[in-house]
Amino acid sequence: MPSLTDVARNHTTLDQADLDRLQLLVSDWQMLADLSFADLVLWLPDTEGLGFWAGAQMRPTTGPTAYLDDIVGSFIPRDRRPLLDQAYDGGRICREGDPEWRDDVPVRVETIPVRRGARVIAVIARNTNLLGVRTPSRLEIAYLQSATDLARMITDGIFPYGGERLLSTSPRVGDGCIRVDRHGMVTFASPNALSAYRRMGLVTDLVGSRLKDITADLMHIGILVDDVLASVLTGRAAKEYEIENSEATLFLRAIPLRADGEHVGALILLRDVTELRSRERELVTKEATIREIHHRVKNNLQTVAALLRMQGRRITVPEAQAALAEAVRRVGSIAIVHETLSESFDEHVDFDDVADRVAAMVADVSTVATQVEIRRTGSFGVLDSEVATPLAMVLTELMQNSVEHAFGTRSGEDAVGKIELEAQRSVGRLRVVVSDDGKGLPAGFDSETSGNLGLSIVRTLVIGELDGVLEFHPRTDGPGTTVTLDIPVKE
Repeated sequence: MPSLTDVARNHTTLDQADLDRLQLLVSDWQMLADLSFADLVLWLPDTEGLGFWAGAQMRPTTGPTAYLDDIVGSFIPRDRRPLLDQAYDGGRICREGDPEWRDDVPVRVETIPVRRGARVIAVIARNTNLLGVRTPSRLEIAYLQSATDLARMITDGIFPYGGERLLSTSPRVGDGCIRVDRHGMVTFASPNALSAYRRMGLVTDLVGSRLKDITADLMHIGILVDDVLASVLTGRAAKEYEIENSEATLFLRAIPLRADGEHVGALILLRDVTELRSRERELVTKEATIREIHHRVKNNLQTVAALLRMQGRRITVPEAQAALAEAVRRVGSIAIVHETLSESFDEHVDFDDVADRVAAMVADVSTVATQVEIRRTGSFGVLDSEVATPLAMVLTELMQNSVEHAFGTRSGEDAVGKIELEAQRSVGRLRVVVSDDGKGLPAGFDSETSGNLGLSIVRTLVIGELDGVLEFHPRTDGPGTTVTLDIPVKE
């Protein structure tokens, strides 16, 4: 089904400003359909004036539809629907006396010209399914009157109002609807609107009261009503506002109503968002708690590392000092992950930062005489914390292994040992290559039988915890070693 933009650009001479106006209308006309209990179809004038193209369609949520099929993209020639011609040519609302029959369904048709400035740029056909029509209730009368007011404002080029709205939480007619007069007095309140105010603590009726005063009392703010809230509650500004007290939270939207250039009242649509805001607060609290836990774990790990370093300084046996230094590095790599998680809003880590910090830590605490330079290429992307922690340990061990075993005492142009860390992310997989330009693998090396503790940790984490593949092989473009690991990751 074509979009409004497709129909307008392919079949009309409407310019971008006209299209922007129509897009604004279509984004807001569910309200008109619901208030009218009718289907709406937006008809656009043909480039050559031969008829009209259906650019958009909206069905009501408050009544039966008059169109079972989608008609967007269809064409009606002139004289086929005289009401369309009259509304477009005369710039006035046109109503049909007798209903037309569609698939054995009587449908009342009304056409509303859509004006931008001095020009009529489209026509809305309002189609009401008359099956099941009965004596209208007070609610239906109020809805239809409001729909009539909005239709006149569309014809006058006043509605819809501009400005951004929070479409995800913007209330609809069925959520709750209040009508106020020019003085801000409530003349109608739907049952859902009254229930929402009851939840805030209202014990009287809304009708006949001043909405601003009632709301201020429920919010316990007395006369201290700010200008924006006052303009919403009196219906003099097309704005949205959220009100709350200890009992409930309501989201309000005001639609000022005008006739003959005068303010005649407003529609106040409202939605009870108490449960939604409660869940949001719970999530924020949970996220803050998780971040605080990661922060404390990081602090505890740093304390452990500091104690290990103190112990290492008191030991004179070189092997014991080296073992404690390795433990410090392992604890430090885990602490880096938890520090990153403590700054995040979820359990996901931008691992590029972690890898760079681990590489810097390994280079800084290197005890070999040769200076080591570690360079990263590619991107790890965002990883789950369950993957980030063991992967940080693996990288620490692999790079530290290169630092300790690949480089001897170098001089001249080869005074700096180089380690390259390459990450290649694809759909569902992460390939990591750690290579150095050192002495290479010893003769008869087998990673599975090696007694090196660091390599044992790497095998256990990559194969057992990360469900990945680990390979050691000589570097192909010169002396040195290349370690490749391939692990599954979630997108």
